[in-house]
Amino acid sequence: MDRPETVEETAALVDEAGGCGIPVRVDHLVPEEAEALVARIRRERGCLHVLVSDIRGARIEWDRPVRESSLDTGLHTLRLAVDTHAITSHHALPLLIGTSGGLVVEVTDGTDEYNAGHYRGSFFYDLAKASVNRMAFAQVPVERTAGEGLRLHRSRRRPARRPEIRHRGPGPGPARRRDGLSLTAGRGPKPDAVRRAPGPPVPRRWPVRPRRRPRPRGRARNGATA
Repeated sequence: MDRPETVEETAALVDEAGGCGIPVRVDHLVPEEAEALVARIRRERGCLHVLVSDIRGARIEWDRPVRESSLDTGLHTLRLAVDTHAITSHHALPLLIGTSGGLVVEVTDGTDEYNAGHYRGSFFYDLAKASVNRMAFAQVPVERTAGEGLRLHRSRRRPARRPEIRHRGPGPGPARRRDGLSLTAGRGPKPDAVRRAPGPPVPRRWPVRPRRRPRPRGRARNGATA
């Protein structure tokens, strides 16, 4: 992430590594452009082995409830995170499943266990990430019946390097980005990485133990003493 290369410069790096880099600018929010890209791949190469869906660049409003978030910004985030993946898969999967051993990679972050029990700090960001996980889960069972060995992989990267989680506007600044959103490679965020949804404090309940009767010291004596 945060690499300085343009599309053309990235293609040049592929050439230097011994491959064949072809720079193509495509707006994956426009179905016609995604369809034209797949048609070009089919025409020039005849097959597609790997599809990596990783659209980024959304502006995220952190630590704001949905009622205070910008609706336009939030819906644009969902369009980038959901619509682009669905549009691209719709047009690319017919070519991909025709290739033996085709691979679909959906890029997200965090583990399933962590994401299932933690709020991601933004209503729309949380919803977007949950959608990507479901898309990764939902594409393979159906497509396997049509293709031969179609595989799908969810790649989890380090959110601290994602451009869309940079500090924007008021609120916690770089310290929060650095400390609050750091990840350990191969694991989900640290327990305090993402704040849970705000709500009333839950009273702490201590276990109630029955009182014990005090034991008499020494031997018990009958009668009274003068």
